[in-house]
Amino acid sequence: MLTLRCITKTRQFLSPLSITTTNFFLPSSSSFSSYNSSNSNSNSPFVHSIVRGDELQAKDVVLSFKHWFKSRNNELLDRIFEILVGGGGGGRGQETISSRQSADLALSLLGLRLSEALVLEVLNYGKKDVLSCLKFFDWAGRQVGFHHTRATFNAIFKILSRAKLMSLMLDFLDSYMKRRFTHRVRFYNTLVMGYAVAGKPEVALQLFGRMRFQGVDLDGFAYHVLLNALVEENYFDAVDVVAKQILIRGFESQVTHSILVKNFCKQSQLDKAESALWELVSAGGWGLSGHGVSTLVDALCKRNQFEKAGELLEEFRQLGIVPLDRAYGVWIRDLVQAGKLDGALEFFQRKKSLEGYVPDLFRYNMLICRLLRENRLEDVCDLLIEMKESRISPDEVTMNAALCFFCKAGMVEVALELYNSRAEFGLSPSSMAYNYLINTLCGDGSTDEAYRVLKNSVEQGYFPGKRTFSILADALCREGKFDKMKELVAVALGRNFMPSDSTYDTFISALCRANRVEDGYLIHGELNRLNKVASKYTYFNLIHGFNKSNRGDIAARLLIEMQEKGHSPTRKLYRAVICCLCDMENPEKQFLKLLEMQLSRHEPNFQVYNFFIDGAGHARKPELAREGYEMMVRSGIEPVLSSEILMLQSYLKSEKISDALNFFRDLSKRRKIGKKLCNTMIVGLCKVNKPYLALEILGEMRENQVTPSLECYEELVKILCSNKKYNVVVNLIDDLTNVGRHITSFMGNVLLLHSMKSQDLYWAWLRSRDVQNEASSSWMLGQLIGAFSHPRMNQDIKDLEEAIEQCFPLDLYTYNMLLRRLSMSHMDRACELFNRLCQKGYEPNRWTYDALVHGLFKHGRTAEAKRWLEEMFRKGLDPTERTKLFI
Repeated sequence: MLTLRCITKTRQFLSPLSITTTNFFLPSSSSFSSYNSSNSNSNSPFVHSIVRGDELQAKDVVLSFKHWFKSRNNELLDRIFEILVGGGGGGRGQETISSRQSADLALSLLGLRLSEALVLEVLNYGKKDVLSCLKFFDWAGRQVGFHHTRATFNAIFKILSRAKLMSLMLDFLDSYMKRRFTHRVRFYNTLVMGYAVAGKPEVALQLFGRMRFQGVDLDGFAYHVLLNALVEENYFDAVDVVAKQILIRGFESQVTHSILVKNFCKQSQLDKAESALWELVSAGGWGLSGHGVSTLVDALCKRNQFEKAGELLEEFRQLGIVPLDRAYGVWIRDLVQAGKLDGALEFFQRKKSLEGYVPDLFRYNMLICRLLRENRLEDVCDLLIEMKESRISPDEVTMNAALCFFCKAGMVEVALELYNSRAEFGLSPSSMAYNYLINTLCGDGSTDEAYRVLKNSVEQGYFPGKRTFSILADALCREGKFDKMKELVAVALGRNFMPSDSTYDTFISALCRANRVEDGYLIHGELNRLNKVASKYTYFNLIHGFNKSNRGDIAARLLIEMQEKGHSPTRKLYRAVICCLCDMENPEKQFLKLLEMQLSRHEPNFQVYNFFIDGAGHARKPELAREGYEMMVRSGIEPVLSSEILMLQSYLKSEKISDALNFFRDLSKRRKIGKKLCNTMIVGLCKVNKPYLALEILGEMRENQVTPSLECYEELVKILCSNKKYNVVVNLIDDLTNVGRHITSFMGNVLLLHSMKSQDLYWAWLRSRDVQNEASSSWMLGQLIGAFSHPRMNQDIKDLEEAIEQCFPLDLYTYNMLLRRLSMSHMDRACELFNRLCQKGYEPNRWTYDALVHGLFKHGRTAEAKRWLEEMFRKGLDPTERTKLFI
């Protein structure tokens, strides 16, 4: 990528372009020195510009490019095609008799002095606009005093052939004999040339045979058109016959030998082609042309024989008997097409400096476009400079490449101004230029401008590619410009362009986030009418949007629909929809309706019922959960363990403790209660602040020699500490160690947190020592609690870490507590601890930074505190309310 070398506060320029091209952009500038083939940055104009300290405004760049672009203007030719396109000013649309008459009159009023040269110039200027060229050709042929020639016919044939409009060309030839202007042109000559160029050499040969039978012959020009067509279409036997006729009639020329060299190349007889060239050299060079040399060079390159092609070029250069500009151009083109850009640039610059070689406009454009694709922007800039120095008038390809260049170089303001001024120099932006401009404007935050450019491109018949469309759509959605986004989608669909799933998902998601879920639903409806399946995440966004709007009925409908489209909802999505339904009127009716719809889609199974039991439980509707549970039993499905756990959790979440206990006891009467159900009961009772009931169940588990899960112990420790039942906590920890379990980080952190709040936990621990052995596994934890309970914690940091590691694994929460505790009295040690945890690979979070900042403020170290506060803000973290009091 091009390094940004000159950045000012006013953002004068955002790339080396602003410096490298200083002299080029200013109309009064002097020329740069020639391109350094080594491409060394130290010798580039860019470095010299830095030394001089040149600065440019974007307007200077725009003015210089406008001046250059206007140099291509041919007002007469532009006016001719303006008339041909618009029917004399009548606008675009289907041509009518009146519009044709209007165009004829407008062309006549121009007072053109028709000649072969003028017609050829007009056809060459507008060769991409086939219809306009045909109109002009027709008009010219109907003018008194002018008759089309072999050259003008050949020119229009080539235009039709390149545009692959063969049917139109054949129709043209079939109607040829009916036209007024045929009497001055040799009839068969024209037909033979036409069919030959149209890729119908067999018809051309038939006509040739017919005219020979009638005693009529082709002229030299037509003979060579036919010979070339036979080579192009691989009619090699006929080539020899026609070539012999050319020799017999004395029409032999450089063109003849160039075509015969091509004939050998087309048959992969490259040795014969080379021998033919050297025979011409031996004969004094008569018949030898640069076209023949370029044909062989091209054939060698196409077969990846670049070294041999280069040697051939050098040999003919040393001979100096034939111009090689065309061969040089072919060599550069083939190097570029093969990806050998450095070789092409080096050759080009060497030939320019040593031989004064200047490529034609086509070669420049090809090099520039390929370099743009490779993001070699400085090389592009150098070539643009050289084009201007060589007084090469740019065409539309050059101008479009320049627009793309400015976009890639980060100078979107220059590209936009040139685009806005396009009428001044007749620029019609290409689809690539439109894409680059729209993409860059979106990246620059100029979404409205990007949208305007897109509308203009549509009016000109272009529509952006999928990537560009997605970029603009994302930008419009991100900025909440939904009306423009809807218009964009409408235009796309109107042109049979189907935006990608991700674009629709982005649009619908943005509408849902903006609380415009109804609009999102309308877009979704359009997709359905187009038989396009929305993505799974589009359904998720819509459902969540309607849940947020308390429209559970539509959310439920979408839940069923997404399954019909082949998507599988998650348990979380079921839960969200059911919770929303339970907040509506008649929740039981809504709940059962959705359940019945769901069951009608699937064979009844426990998984479906589980989703509904879970959803009702989270909605605090245990009676609905129980209804779903009973329906499962009535349908003949035996509830599995997961169903019973969900049912139990639904009672506990709603704090229906008696119902939960009754359900639990009923289950225990029917069968042996397993560990998972007991764990669920203990954890659920703890979460509703019923620790003693939980302890009873834990005791029953222990009596039955069943070990509770670590989660049971963690929740019990947490709730008992919250209720300051520290004596029970100490006994519980002993029980944990007795069953061979280790204290988890969660439990250890809870104990240390409460020891920091008061010494009650430590005193409870001391009282338990009367019945404890000091060598017990919990004794070390008691010492650690005592250290945290002490007003001044004087232990060494490493000793504390080691002590904690002997009791439970440290995590970031542990370090945060330790940091908070140390910052109360030992700020330097707290800073040391912060560095240690970073070195160990922990990523500090909000609480880590807050503990450090709060401690620094509290100890009067304000400057340090503010530095760390800025670090917090850079990471997007906010201090706590207690720390904000110091700010």
